[in-house]
Amino acid sequence: MPLDKNANHAATAYAYLSVYDIHAYYGESYIVQGVSFNVHEGEILALLGRNGAGKTSTLRSIARVGAPQVTYGEIWLDHQHLHKMNAHQAAVAGCVLVPEDRRIIPGLTVEENLQLAQIVEPTGWTIDRLYDLFPRLGERRKQEGITLSGGEQQMLAIARALARDIKVLLLDEPYEGLAPVIVHEIERTLHHIRDQGLTTVIVEQNAIAALEIADRAVILDSGQVVFDGTAKEVLENAELRQEYLAI
Repeated sequence: MPLDKNANHAATAYAYLSVYDIHAYYGESYIVQGVSFNVHEGEILALLGRNGAGKTSTLRSIARVGAPQVTYGEIWLDHQHLHKMNAHQAAVAGCVLVPEDRRIIPGLTVEENLQLAQIVEPTGWTIDRLYDLFPRLGERRKQEGITLSGGEQQMLAIARALARDIKVLLLDEPYEGLAPVIVHEIERTLHHIRDQGLTTVIVEQNAIAALEIADRAVILDSGQVVFDGTAKEVLENAELRQEYLAI
């Protein structure tokens, strides 16, 4: 269930990632309206809701990336106060967002995209380890990144994030536009990195696919939390899915 907004954030300090009563705006548009939830280390959390519910805005607020402007609330990652950081500082602290558009750097090969992510210490997974996780990237290491297929670009975007020393991976619509076989490969990857202890928050319109790999789910509606529980609860509650996810 939603957290008690009257409780002190210290009460949720056991959580690896704790989002406490955040409020955010795009200009004068009030998008995120008091969102609170916890994510434990090594969990996959599905952050769900209809279009316009505030999912991407919440992810961007956590990662401190661009708009929206957070005006109130606290965000803690492994006892670090992300709400006092800019985007670069949050990334150094271990919070990395893979946006929907993937942002593969033009003119660089697959390997150069990965090498660029490791310029700043500390680094994460080695490039050889990333190629073991994504063999297709190893096969295309000398190919320009933006010429890859959509699924391969998504693999590269995730691999580039893992090349950093990260603590939480934020994924915005990772399955968008991908063939089912590629979706399954991304799912396999997310299972593997969870097994390695990495914490993941996934925003995905394909709610069933997200729920099937997630441990827990938070559902947003009009910028507010309307459900916080297990993914299994959502999968088994047709009325809840129909009301808030239209599935």
